[in-house]
Amino acid sequence: MILLTGATGFVGQAVLRRLLSDDVSQKVVVSIRKNGTVWPAQVKPLVMGDLQPDTDWSDALDGVSLVVHSAARVHIMQDRSVDPLAAFRLVNVAGTLNLARQAAASGVKRFVFVSSVKVNGESTAIGQAFSENDMTSPQDAYGQSKHEAEQGLRQVGAETGMELVIIRPPLVYGSGVKANFAALMRAVQRGWFLPLGAINNQRSLVALDNLVDLIVNCLHHPKAANQTFLVSDGQDLSTTELVRGIAQAAMVSPRLLPVPVNVLRALASLVGKDDAVERLCGNLQVDIAKARDLLGWVPPVTVQEGLKRAMNG
Repeated sequence: MILLTGATGFVGQAVLRRLLSDDVSQKVVVSIRKNGTVWPAQVKPLVMGDLQPDTDWSDALDGVSLVVHSAARVHIMQDRSVDPLAAFRLVNVAGTLNLARQAAASGVKRFVFVSSVKVNGESTAIGQAFSENDMTSPQDAYGQSKHEAEQGLRQVGAETGMELVIIRPPLVYGSGVKANFAALMRAVQRGWFLPLGAINNQRSLVALDNLVDLIVNCLHHPKAANQTFLVSDGQDLSTTELVRGIAQAAMVSPRLLPVPVNVLRALASLVGKDDAVERLCGNLQVDIAKARDLLGWVPPVTVQEGLKRAMNG
């Protein structure tokens, strides 16, 4: 039996659909914050509230041998917490380690943790992709909390023998995507003119179905035990290429204005949007050679198919 946390979230919902489609007899325990969802017969929902350092997981872990932990306090663009790092640590570190210790004590064999590429850092030079062997360099409170969770989980695994798999995705897109990616899709679909036609950066993204495929592979693959994996579509894109891909998926013509990057950065600085423009203009690449070589994993969904699924979701 599998315990899935974050089952109502963007990634968690997709993981659950995949688990149930792969094996109709598969029993999955899902931890939820509150009632209100109708679940398939194979799913056992348990109301656990928020992920907290003192949550009692004994009922959820009864009979469970595998855990996929996708619940988290997610990255917030304009965090209004008085102490954002403390808020992230409460959930993403203390809450996660509390679950992991109880999972190990109950006999869970493997714990798959959905982390973030933010543990590696925020940017790379073109052609110098992040790898699992790089020194970690989290730059914000969310990335720091994921880094600390990874460190704590490794210690729990070393002390208890529970197998640990860490997966670090970059930006995830797919059916149901929200926030900035959804806003970009809407802008392209509505035919807005976008000043993104002269950006020659390279960014790694991961389609939701590709991330889910690696997560499910890591649940059972013997060589995944106690490993960390970066994940992407295996095809990096410039922001200009991304907009063109979205337009193709939406069956509209892209309306791109070739505004120089230095002009975009100067304008962003004037209005205090430096971070937003850096995400559009900067580079962030990840190397998925480890997952390919060790697990024989190949992203099953192309970028264009992933964009179609995102657009039609």
